Amino acid sequence: MIGRLGVRRPLWQPEGMADSFAARFAAIRARYGPLVWGLDPSGALLKSWGFGDSAAGLDRFADVVLDAAAGTVGLVKPQSAFFERHGWRGIRTLQRLLVTARRAGLLTILDVKRGDVGSTNDAYARAFLGAGAPLEADAVTVHPYLGLAAMDAFVTRAAAAGACLLVVTRSSNPEGRAVQVARCRGEARGRGRTVEETLLGQIGALNAALAPGEIGPVGAVIGPTPQRPPLDQYPPLDLAAAHALFLAPGVGAQGATVADVAQTFTACPDRVMPSASRSLLSAGPGVGALRAKVTALAAEMSAALGG
Repeated sequence: MIGRLGVRRPLWQPEGMADSFAARFAAIRARYGPLVWGLDPSGALLKSWGFGDSAAGLDRFADVVLDAAAGTVGLVKPQSAFFERHGWRGIRTLQRLLVTARRAGLLTILDVKRGDVGSTNDAYARAFLGAGAPLEADAVTVHPYLGLAAMDAFVTRAAAAGACLLVVTRSSNPEGRAVQVARCRGEARGRGRTVEETLLGQIGALNAALAPGEIGPVGAVIGPTPQRPPLDQYPPLDLAAAHALFLAPGVGAQGATVADVAQTFTACPDRVMPSASRSLLSAGPGVGALRAKVTALAAEMSAALGG
């Protein structure tokens, strides 16, 4: 079966359901490149743009970035916390941004990093995924600390909606390394796989079951490995085997470079969604300057990743 983007519909996806996120990303990537524009309206940014750190300033921010993003980049990633801190008015702005962005043909990744168990996860999933969700997004980020198996409600809803669940696996902050490289018990000599390796293996198993032979609906957040010491904190991961898409945060202000992204995802360059926020938003609030900055980085990423 062929979806509306001309991409074969995965076998697990019945007729009438949305095309997979992976199919939509492939189409967006071919047109605009893989860059994800992170939308992080911190108080400092709103003030530097002259909008003021207020709900009204947040509304003005949304208007500017929506204007700049449409026709310039294919994916945007609003960080929910920067909207939530303004209360219901901020959530209203986030809802408007998500709806308008999707109507403009942008793929939306809502960075919420939720994660719980049972009915709580089901409630979170209903808030963010699927037609009619009040904060509907094409993809959401989640934390797996309570176990990836506890994410069943998220996984099921993402698969049914043609959305993507992005599981934090190797984060871009150095503080996360102690947990992520901790080794699980149960293998030879007590040195099992690391937590991040285990998560990636579980993601691969889920995708193999949900979308055999395809890129599945469960992806991973993988911070680009810095090409500088101490590299022993970043053991190699078999990314290609997960049959997943990868969100690669931390480009720009957090220190990751285009070269870091290309090196980290050598085995699967067509599956990475590199994200930059502050380094792009620094060009604002002029729409023209923002478009120019985003366009330049998108072209650099496409060249490095073969897009």
